[in-house]
Amino acid sequence: MDMVVFDCDGVLVDSEHILCGALQDELARLGLDLPMDQVKDRFLGGTISMVAQKVRDTGLSVPDSWVDAFYEQSYERLADEVELVPGITSVLDALDAANVPYAVGSNGRIRKMEVTLGRTGLLDRFKGRMLSAQDCPSPKPAPDVYLAAMALVGADPKRCAVVEDSAPGAMAGRASGAKVFGFHADTPRAKLAPHCDILFDQMAYLPGLLGL
Repeated sequence: MDMVVFDCDGVLVDSEHILCGALQDELARLGLDLPMDQVKDRFLGGTISMVAQKVRDTGLSVPDSWVDAFYEQSYERLADEVELVPGITSVLDALDAANVPYAVGSNGRIRKMEVTLGRTGLLDRFKGRMLSAQDCPSPKPAPDVYLAAMALVGADPKRCAVVEDSAPGAMAGRASGAKVFGFHADTPRAKLAPHCDILFDQMAYLPGLLGL
């Protein structure tokens, strides 16, 4: 295996419930009051700019400043609350022991990854290998961020693995040509299944699934 590329939120750090809670509050303030399952179903895995556009498509007004303001608010909550996904440190240890390089590719901004990976002690492990789709031509479900990550080490996408917990991210992984591992601890299995090669619900299983 040439490389493993991880999504960040929900795969490395247990941040999805924090971000979705903040988003649910903000959507209600904008006039779109949704239960949590609909917030996750409609917006999980996309960028905040995509969220803003989807809200505008309902006919509601979203100021241009809202995206940046939401990011700042979410950073504060993440800095206080985010924790590691259970078992992920052992996965990274196994990759290090096998000399398999890894990176993180997210639809979120680099600063958000610095906040979440910094709080959870993973920042040094991903130094120089954090990529944001917002710095690429197109975000997930386009494969750009994953292809950029693989290019860091000259990896052949067909010999790489992508680890994802959202349908858009899994679609991006598949479009890159990599083997896609769908982590469904908090995501409905049925949403990931059409876009993944292998499904699993505990990080403890991943080293074995990767053949480490």
